[in-house]
Amino acid sequence: MVSRSNRSHQSHHTGNHKKLSIINSILLVLFTVLSAVTLFFVFAYDFLAFRGLNVIAAVVLIAIVLLSLVLILKKRASKFTFILLLLGSLAASGALYFLKSAIDMSDRMNQTASYSEVKMSVVVPKDSSVSKVADLKSVLAPTGNDGTNIASLISKIQTDEGVNLTTEATDSYQSAYQSLQEDSSKAMVLNSAYNELLSQTDENYKDKLKTIYSYTIKQKVASAKKKANRDVFNLYISGIDSYGSISSVSRSDVNIIMTVNRKTNKILLTTTPRDSYVPIADGGNNQKDKLTHAGIYGIDSSIHTLENLYDIDIDYYARINFTSFITLVDLLGGIEVYNDQAFTSHIGHYDFPVGKLKLNSEKALAFVRERYSLEAGDNDRGKNQEKVIAAIVDKLSSMKAVSNYNSIIKGLGKSIQTNMSLNTMMSLVNSQLESGSKYTVKSQALTGTGSTGELTSYAMPNASLYMLSIDESSLAKAKDAINDTMDGK
Repeated sequence: MVSRSNRSHQSHHTGNHKKLSIINSILLVLFTVLSAVTLFFVFAYDFLAFRGLNVIAAVVLIAIVLLSLVLILKKRASKFTFILLLLGSLAASGALYFLKSAIDMSDRMNQTASYSEVKMSVVVPKDSSVSKVADLKSVLAPTGNDGTNIASLISKIQTDEGVNLTTEATDSYQSAYQSLQEDSSKAMVLNSAYNELLSQTDENYKDKLKTIYSYTIKQKVASAKKKANRDVFNLYISGIDSYGSISSVSRSDVNIIMTVNRKTNKILLTTTPRDSYVPIADGGNNQKDKLTHAGIYGIDSSIHTLENLYDIDIDYYARINFTSFITLVDLLGGIEVYNDQAFTSHIGHYDFPVGKLKLNSEKALAFVRERYSLEAGDNDRGKNQEKVIAAIVDKLSSMKAVSNYNSIIKGLGKSIQTNMSLNTMMSLVNSQLESGSKYTVKSQALTGTGSTGELTSYAMPNASLYMLSIDESSLAKAKDAINDTMDGK
């Protein structure tokens, strides 16, 4: 005969088992949903698509679901089932967070790559009595160089303010600024992309102007081309000469074409000096100017200018500003490069001896921006930029970078833009992790003869600027090297 205490104990045990069974059922539903969403992202975006890891992950998750379901239905191993589903749910939640972060970062980079921004303003001298556009009848504006943006600004002012301004044509923003300084009753249009050019005329120009109207124009950027052969491609790396929003139109201070052949595991980095005197496409109307000025007409202008120069197609681009450059090096735990000439940087006054250097973010920034202390000036700076790019690629292709991937993608989301899709990025990562072999990285730089004041700038026609006349034999050699890399030679 069962005593009252035994019946009470059995009843209590049965109650606990029933509660645990209910909890396990809830956890099973939760784990199943988390696993399904995780696997959807894994296969949709090609995560872990190397050495069959994506399939293994799917098999493991499905096996846990089936095992847990059987144990719950048979009312066995309730505590084991609880622990299994709890840990599984936590792991699936972490994986889902990781995947969603990567997808969101890629979406942000692709979204910002779909457009560029230019801030158009109406400015007057700081001591001018003019405080609003309604006080004006006309503005100074270089309609020949920047007609489309200026027309958009004038139209916006007419719509918003009901003011119909006429334009007094000048040959450049620099000329408009000079006229403004000579006659304080005037006003001028200013495109933010030309700020750095204007600072070459007067580094304190911002202190002498006040803005009475501004309008940000969004311009659509061409999307990535459809690739027939995804094993060979050209990626244009543009380092913009400004801090702040990655979508802002600005001069391109770094111009590197990365030619990648995945079949031969070869990468060729081709640097075109920023001062190279070349026909500028699109907004530059194919007039000759220094390459860096192509950036003020938008990323498409830089891409098309380089495509025309080297007779190639550029399939993708990555546009990086210097704030993201600093962040990236730190997130990778620093980088190592070999320095072949000793110099002291103007930025930070760092001493860089000959030999292997360990660079943190600040030193890396100083290393790639220095040109005045180098024997060959901009050419040597281009070589240093290539060294840093190669070091970053080496770090990013390591398993250590994968372990820190979440921090890396968080730090870069707002500071880099690219038209390369996440699927393409993951395909590159997967093939690298699958093969386990490192890429052979080689570099080359276009050379030429420099001069100051001898060649005319389309963007700054009255300025005496340093230009690099490209050596035709150097250009031919660079073209051959790019084609050889693409052909697998």
